[in-house]
Amino acid sequence: MTKLTAQEAQAFGKVGVLMGGLSAERDVSIMSGTGVLAALQSQGVDAHAFDPGQRSLAELAAEKFDRVFIALHGRYGEDGSIQGALELLGIPYTGSGVMASSVGMDKITTKILWLRENLPTPEYAVLGADSDLDAEAARLGLPLIMKPPHEGSTIGITKVSDKAGLKAAYDAAAALDDCVLAEEFVEGREFTVAVLGTGKDARALPIVEIVAPQGNYDYQNKYFTDDTKYFCPPQLDQAMQDEMQRLAVAAYRAVGCEGWGRVDVLLRAKDHKPFLLEVNTSPGMTSHSLVPMAACATGVSYEELCVEILRTARLKLKK
Repeated sequence: MTKLTAQEAQAFGKVGVLMGGLSAERDVSIMSGTGVLAALQSQGVDAHAFDPGQRSLAELAAEKFDRVFIALHGRYGEDGSIQGALELLGIPYTGSGVMASSVGMDKITTKILWLRENLPTPEYAVLGADSDLDAEAARLGLPLIMKPPHEGSTIGITKVSDKAGLKAAYDAAAALDDCVLAEEFVEGREFTVAVLGTGKDARALPIVEIVAPQGNYDYQNKYFTDDTKYFCPPQLDQAMQDEMQRLAVAAYRAVGCEGWGRVDVLLRAKDHKPFLLEVNTSPGMTSHSLVPMAACATGVSYEELCVEILRTARLKLKK
């Protein structure tokens, strides 16, 4: 690991690491932010924790941060809300801007954009209180996936195997969101592709395959157990790896992401066709997280990754 010189560290100025927040992913965000904070401080950066779930925007302005690293996940942190506040306060920040963050957090709008760009994503339906669940299940087929379109970390997601489970799955997702996304279930292998950079300079890191117990990569298996296995690089031929990385970068660009992000992909077992699931504009940075794992496969340490991301902090809206 190459450590920053004192001059390089000082050039970042006073840095805020935003963590915690108000979303259902608060605990994971604190884990991510704690890791990022320690990494930046180990490099000599004048970094400080700031929790917008417990402190006001007035306090954020009063801190006079020169830039911030967003380690928030979910609503108010990954959906354009904090990005808009930072633009108004004039504080450069990491990751995607207001629009891309908002779009990336909305799985329905993301799908619409991807389909417009002829990018493969599972068939879907948007459900409301008056939707005919049986009819949509007949169209999409069973099993299917029911999820709240504005949550992350698999929160509120249910795999529905028969019609008897449709209503309970819908209710679980509807409790967390104004509408519900029903999605064709793709049987196959699960992968994720980290992307760094912006526009034509965006590049994919090595692919990570995720093998969870019983194929259930839920909240517990993501963050709190060691039962999930990860393979980086995965056992895929080079042509498929190249295609999956190409699709991930195209998906990232279609949403307008910048700085860094992560695109989740399924590879259908029956015909080896890849399908894009979602884009994460503020991915996890915990000990179990996948972007650091992919970076490590290229020889980039966790600390170096945090510094690389911090270097990209900027205001996105032209003054």
